[in-house]
Amino acid sequence: MAVEAAVIEAPESLGSLTRMGVLGNDLDAPNQPLILAVQPPADGHAAAVYLARLAPGSRRTMRAALDLVAAMLTSGAADVETLNWSAIRYQHAQAVRSGLAERYKPATVNKALSGLRGVLREAWRLGLVTSEDYRRAADLEAVKGESLPPGRALSAGELKALLSACSADDTAAGARDAALLALLYGGGLRRSEAVALDVSDYDSTTGMLVVRHGKGNRDRTGFATNGAADALADWLAVRGEVDGPLFLPVNKGGVVGSQRLTGQAVLYILRRRAAQGGVTRLTPHDLRRTFISDLLDLGADISTVQRLAGHASITTTTGYDRRGEATKRKAASLLHVPYERRAAPIEVA
Repeated sequence: MAVEAAVIEAPESLGSLTRMGVLGNDLDAPNQPLILAVQPPADGHAAAVYLARLAPGSRRTMRAALDLVAAMLTSGAADVETLNWSAIRYQHAQAVRSGLAERYKPATVNKALSGLRGVLREAWRLGLVTSEDYRRAADLEAVKGESLPPGRALSAGELKALLSACSADDTAAGARDAALLALLYGGGLRRSEAVALDVSDYDSTTGMLVVRHGKGNRDRTGFATNGAADALADWLAVRGEVDGPLFLPVNKGGVVGSQRLTGQAVLYILRRRAAQGGVTRLTPHDLRRTFISDLLDLGADISTVQRLAGHASITTTTGYDRRGEATKRKAASLLHVPYERRAAPIEVA
């Protein structure tokens, strides 16, 4: 089948590779622009197949990563849907790796390369590229490097301030928000997992939560104990225990709705309660980070924490551990810097 092609000027970051003749279909002709088809074949879209295999949360993340790859290959002329991924060859893939490494942190680059490898594999499975072309193009080494972990862990005082802000609200929204935030921390849930919960997923007798369709489409169990169980009990007393979504919207009049709460609503709720409690720089995922760090700090086995968090690898769980910063701060405090504050401030002319 004929494929429409477009001649696209190479992005600035790939310019040197183009001048050396690394990019373009004719490797013997330097100074050629990057040439890639930007209309995928009608009989198979490798990126769509790849994304369909992922869980919804991962799908959004990898779609953004693939949009980044497509934009770099075509100076923004194509995205994940319009790029012909089966036209990518070894020289294009290596140029993308080089260009991304110049602009982004290793974690971002490696996520994009992982997505690119996945799409290339689907292109091969669909019969759009040969085994040899797939093997060569997908032979991408990870970019090495280490950056500071994202997000932060909350202090005990900040957690109390958040939940106190909810308790001070005597409407249905206050009860719901307390239960929601208690589960994000006490259960270590992602916000997408929290809003996906149904009443039937919670056993109030044992405290067991069944978390369905987590990242990587993995189901797991967790537990709501002590304060989290109490917050859920207060919310269910308002909501009622009829089956359906566990977390529901509440309008300004305090009337509980029937539709499932959205992930975006969770972000809005957290920001509002954080502002009321005087807590700054906070995301829903920071509650999950705090859950992991606090469990490890209290002596929980890391493999158990991994299962509770729903991580495929202990390495991922380790990346959430913020105890290392506290340990480094304690070690640094062992040193004595022999300096004393001035008795009077310096006068500035």
